[in-house]
This record gives sequence, structure tokens and C-alpha cells, in this order.
Amino acid sequence: MEINEAIMAFSQSEKIKAGLIWVSQTLNLLEGFPGGEKAGGEKVINAVLSMVGHEIKLARSVGGDCGWEEIEPYLEKALVMVHSGVGGEANAHLSKALSKITNIAHESMTLLKERGLL
Repeated sequence: MEINEAIMAFSQSEKIKAGLIWVSQTLNLLEGFPGGEKAGGEKVINAVLSMVGHEIKLARSVGGDCGWEEIEPYLEKALVMVHSGVGGEANAHLSKALSKITNIAHESMTLLKERGLL
């Protein structure tokens, strides 16, 4: 990984991690919503997950190949769960995605620290 790729990977990973944590916490809140409100909440979660997916695609293009492609299937599975009305089960897939993103952040941060940039 080049330094410029590490900088972008670190930056993107932090943003994507935050988005996934927000979605996960919102999914937990959604469990207690009544019917109509739950449907509206699922639409919001779907929109945010789609935005996170776009950020991952951006990270792949600017941050080099450091494992971003491994994250997309987990997001797709989470979206399917939300669309199917079982959003609470999406958290397992989001946790796996979060773990992969944390690995990318760690690798890029390690490189930046070794080079004295952090």
C-alpha cells in the first residue's frame, strides 16, 4: 500500500465505520417501532446503507485494493435483511463488515505510523 492510498484508506475506513455503527444502532431502535413507523425507519436505514455502500466503492477507487471488495457482500446481505423486514438480523452482517473495515484501518494506520505520518 502506498502512502497516499493509506491516507485515503484510513480516512474512508473511519467514515464507513461510523456509518455502519449508526445503522446498527438504528436497527436496534427499529425493533420497538410500530408497523407504519417501522416501514419508514426501514426506508431510512436502506438509504443510509446505500450511502455507506457508495463510500465503500469510493474507497476502492481512491484507497487501492486493500480488502474493500470483501465488505460489499456483507452490506448486500444486510440490505436483503432490511428489505425482508428482519432488520435486526442485519446486525450480524454489519458486524462482519465492521471487522473487515477495522482491519483496513489498522493496516493503513500502521503504515502511516511507521512512516511518521501519524
